[in-house]
Amino acid sequence: MTYKSLLTVMTETQTAPAALAQMVALAESQDAHAEALCLGVDRSQTGYYYAGANALIVQETLSRANAEAKELLNFANDYLGKSGVRWSAEHGVAQIADIGRHVAHRARFSDLVILPHPYGKDRGAEAEPIIEAAMFEGHCPVLVVPDDVEPLTVPRNIMIGWNESVEAMCAIRHALPFLKQAELVRIVVIDPPRHGPDRSDPGGLLSQMLARHGVKCEIDVLSKSMTRVSDILNRHASDTESDLIVMGAYGHSRFREAILGGATRNMLEQSSVPVFLAH
Repeated sequence: MTYKSLLTVMTETQTAPAALAQMVALAESQDAHAEALCLGVDRSQTGYYYAGANALIVQETLSRANAEAKELLNFANDYLGKSGVRWSAEHGVAQIADIGRHVAHRARFSDLVILPHPYGKDRGAEAEPIIEAAMFEGHCPVLVVPDDVEPLTVPRNIMIGWNESVEAMCAIRHALPFLKQAELVRIVVIDPPRHGPDRSDPGGLLSQMLARHGVKCEIDVLSKSMTRVSDILNRHASDTESDLIVMGAYGHSRFREAILGGATRNMLEQSSVPVFLAH
């Protein structure tokens, strides 16, 4: 099992290098095709302009988005052209409210979408919806990479955030190509339920399933010593020198996560290692 079709979506040249570097590294190690979708984003809100200004402003914003798309395409062509992997790149313009449709269409025909962190400096408002569109509408796993880490080729020490959810199991199944190559996979369970079929052996059935795939597993049962689950996962990833975190995404609704916060959002804000997500 390998990832043969890799996709990244570019909307900012400042945030593109980390995702491009990771995509090239995986394309080399997995003998895969790397594809870059370069989108100039029209961020205008045309319904709020004063009467008579719409045509002029729409033309200006579209011209700017087209120029940005061509700049991104040149950046991708230059970067991927020097890589030596099989690659393709194309550009287009999308309104910010409709960008998810374009991303989902391409993600649907990809094995893995590789994207930069959606929060922080130089991140546009479209960064988070792109991740969500790839997972929810494109039904594709996403690898989110920080700016300042070495690209992964074969992760050696992987950490799974396991809470028995459908989302977590989906992420694990999609991550099997990585898990089978790892030297060690840690199944991390935080405050397992005191009642239920797995209360005496939390993570046991999952480790059994993965072992049958040839995955070497250990189970780490942690207490909830910090308020947020994401803080515990990040600290444990640092303590164990994990180079990849696999977890389910958006166990609650996206609206609730956006307003109240959640493990997915907090992890994407704080993680210093790549995070493999699926829903």
